[in-house]
Order: sequence, then C-alpha cells, then structure tokens
Amino acid sequence: MKKIWITGASSGIGEALAYELNSRGYFVVISARTEQALLSVKEKSKFPDKIKILPLDLGEIDQLQSKTDSLISEVGEIDILVNNGGISQRSFAAETKISVDERIMRVNFLGTVALTKALLPHMIKRKSGHIVTVSSMVGKFGTPLRSSYSASKHALQGFMDALRAEVFESGIDVSIICPGYVATDVSKNALTADGSKQNTMDQATANGIEPKEFAKKMANAIEAKKAEAYIAGSKEMFGLYVSRFFPSLFRKLVRKMAVT
Repeated sequence: MKKIWITGASSGIGEALAYELNSRGYFVVISARTEQALLSVKEKSKFPDKIKILPLDLGEIDQLQSKTDSLISEVGEIDILVNNGGISQRSFAAETKISVDERIMRVNFLGTVALTKALLPHMIKRKSGHIVTVSSMVGKFGTPLRSSYSASKHALQGFMDALRAEVFESGIDVSIICPGYVATDVSKNALTADGSKQNTMDQATANGIEPKEFAKKMANAIEAKKAEAYIAGSKEMFGLYVSRFFPSLFRKLVRKMAVT
C-alpha cells in the first residue's frame, strides 16, 4: 500500500484530494496547522483507518526535519509527497507590507522547499519516490493583486523543474500541478495588504471547478506521473496560451483581466 503525505489537507484542494486518494486505497498522511480540522477530515474519509494525522505549520521551517523523521519512524517510508499547503493574496504590490510578502514566500516557497529537502534523502536512498507540488496558473503568468503569491509559485516552478533534472537518475519523479480557479475558501483566507484575511469570496473562485472534480483529475495526474498538469477552466487556459505565444497581447489583456 503506497503512502502519500499531503500538506494543507484540512480544507480545499488538500481535503478533497485526501478523500479521493483514500477512496483509491492509499494510506494518506494529512497535515495542516489545525488538528481539529484534520480530525474532521479523517472522520469523513471512506477508510479512516488509512488516515494518519500530523499537525504541521509550513512557516515553522526549523521543525520540518524532525517532523519528517518522526513520521518515517512511525509509518515507514513515504512514497509520494504532495506539497499543497500555502497562502494566497489579494492586494496591490505598492500597498502590501513587506512582512506580508515575507510570510507568503516563507510558507509557500521556503516551507515547501524545506519539507521536500527533509524527505528527499529518504527517497534518494531508496531510489524511489514522487514529489508533487501544487503551483498555480499564476505560477506561469502574473496577474494583478497576486504579486507575491505569483512570485512564490514562479519560484516553486523553477525549483521543481531543476529538482526534476537532478533526481532523475535516482528514480524520483517530480510533478507540478497548476490549478485555475477552484471553488474553495482560498480567497476568503487570502492575505490583504496589512496581513489580515480578505474574508470574502471572489466571484471567479466561487465559479471555479468543484474540489471533488478537481481532486479526481489531480489524482489521475499523480498516478500518471505527469511532469506538469494544468487543471483549469477555459479562461485560465486561454490566458496561459496567450501569455506563452502572444506575450505582448497578454500584457495588454492582463491589465483589464477580472481576477477576483
């Protein structure tokens, strides 16, 4: 039975993915900051006995190595790590406190990198493993109100692309998942310029892909070991292709793009 570790698993994409993978027979380790929320996910899973709870804060980088070592000593080697935890943003760059930028980069990029590095030696030793990282469509192009969030996802794209080449000979796969709008509370929890939560739902997010549907597609991409998968609506895919093939046109369109 393969063991999968999912961060940010108490809600949204992570929660839906935990249910989906658990229903497919995987042993799933779920992590997030709030233990009570994780307990709720375990209770609602199809096979609760195949769920392990591990509270974890990606922002507490110094604790990630010991958390990883303790987990492996308890459940054995982890076959797949799903780096899903993170924070979104809804604020203009000129108005955003640098402390907010630092927090987003610390959690989204450095926390993810630190956890990956904590687990990587175990996978290299076994010459087997799979690192899956949830980026974003704005990890491929930037949009207004997402400056630091987009930067953190661009950074993850670069790191994981480089890592994929480095660990190929060790038999380790690296996948990047790029979601478009998914109907979760991500916009409610997004940080504003002063670091407080937005606490409102973006219309685009509310009209996004249902988490259950997204999780099925993501699980399929993981099982297929896709190097990169885009799971998004037609508007986001249009933005991706225009930014790639007609960058000048995209720079004009993005100024007026409805991103909330």
